[in-house]
Amino acid sequence: MKKIIFTLFTFISFTTLFAQSITAKIIDKNTRNPIPYATIKTGDYSGIISNEEGYFTLNTENDDLKTVTISCLGYQSKTLSIQNIKDLNSLIKLEEAVNQLNEVFISNKKPNADSIIAKVKARIDDNYDTNLIKYNIFHRTTDYIDFKSLDFEIEKASHVKKKNLDDANSSLSALSKKIRESDIKHFTDFKGELYSLNKDSSKLVVAKATKLIDYKNDFSVEEIQNKAQSIVLKYLDTTKTYKLKTGLFKIEDSLSLNDDEFKEKRQKNQFDIKHLNSETKGLLRKSQFYENSFLSKLIDPDLYEYTFEDFIYNNGELNYIITFSPSKGKAKYTGKLFVSDDDFAITRVDYTYYKNRHGEKINLKLILGVKYIANVSEGLLLFEKNNGNKYQPKYLKQITGSYFYVNRDLKFIENSSDKNKIGFSFKIEGDNRNKEELLFTENSKLTLEDFTAIKQSDVVTFKVLNKFEKTTWENEETLEPSQEMKAFKVEE
Repeated sequence: MKKIIFTLFTFISFTTLFAQSITAKIIDKNTRNPIPYATIKTGDYSGIISNEEGYFTLNTENDDLKTVTISCLGYQSKTLSIQNIKDLNSLIKLEEAVNQLNEVFISNKKPNADSIIAKVKARIDDNYDTNLIKYNIFHRTTDYIDFKSLDFEIEKASHVKKKNLDDANSSLSALSKKIRESDIKHFTDFKGELYSLNKDSSKLVVAKATKLIDYKNDFSVEEIQNKAQSIVLKYLDTTKTYKLKTGLFKIEDSLSLNDDEFKEKRQKNQFDIKHLNSETKGLLRKSQFYENSFLSKLIDPDLYEYTFEDFIYNNGELNYIITFSPSKGKAKYTGKLFVSDDDFAITRVDYTYYKNRHGEKINLKLILGVKYIANVSEGLLLFEKNNGNKYQPKYLKQITGSYFYVNRDLKFIENSSDKNKIGFSFKIEGDNRNKEELLFTENSKLTLEDFTAIKQSDVVTFKVLNKFEKTTWENEETLEPSQEMKAFKVEE
């Protein structure tokens, strides 16, 4: 009997020890489709959101967390206790909020989109505040590279043995195959506080950072060139050094395809804070109104045309849905603006490039063998009221991508009286994509003295992960990882 009681006590203790968080999924009650970007309020002015797959995680160790309120554009809000969520087997169903327009409007006149946008512009100062704000943030970037083609070629050289050339070409073919078949992606997370003085000045304090990456499959154009050059050099005369157009390469310096290189990379494990701050501030600026800002351009009637589409409920309040598209050639985006009927604040923005429009484009394919087109730019901006009755960003997502083409011819010149030469060329073509997400879990006002007192470090150490580990961010208010991220694992 004592044994049974002890075993039961051990099991209960074990369960209590490890049940420190609960992960749930939000779905549409009728379609059973996941609901992304639903707000889960853990306090009056704090909380998280569901990820793209409808999942979120709560810290159940927080004694102050008794209930959460879940709301999402187009759905009825729902307040649940932690026990309620457990009783629902962590599957939360939201019901669609049906528009009762006849109860709201007595006029049959269709709302005028241009008039609504004009009211948005007139109320900007009343609705938004961007100066001296402290943001508690969680930031995630996901990077992908897809190589469509990767070709290497060594020109025949009389001073190099045929077997060496054959071996070099075989190794280059193997490298090309490995890169093309690699699922090249990595994830970077960090959490901290962003102190914003104004649109141009901010300070970042990072509390924790991780990088989920396979260094051996982390290929940039420069790294591919270096690896290919190393293979070529390996099969030349290793007693000599060789000169490239870009400088002098010694054999012992170039042969770096070994584990020591990757160990050295892992030992650095540091992010430059200035870079992280600049990256985070750049995304935050997407959600701000100032002269020639992204949002200011979207509500410029000289650049865009607006159409009233429908009404939708957002946390019990009526919102107008306004579609926008370019009216002039210099405007690039199309999408939807969601505007509060109560105070004419923008509560959500969905945007993407319009038709065949794009960002920066470089086409020097015939002259320098280089082509680049920034062909993907899309995103989502979500806003929420704070305790000062001002709208602040809740979640920002930006996806950028580009097509790239590089065709380079290199020449290895032997550092000897013979000056033997061997030509080497490589062609790379593909697409890269970057997804940046910024979750704001809380915000509060700052004083100038507060801002001045904040010290920003130069670097922050990050933890390298070879696979997803749930415990790494457990009990933290973060964005729930996607299934793709959870499945990531480095093959040893």
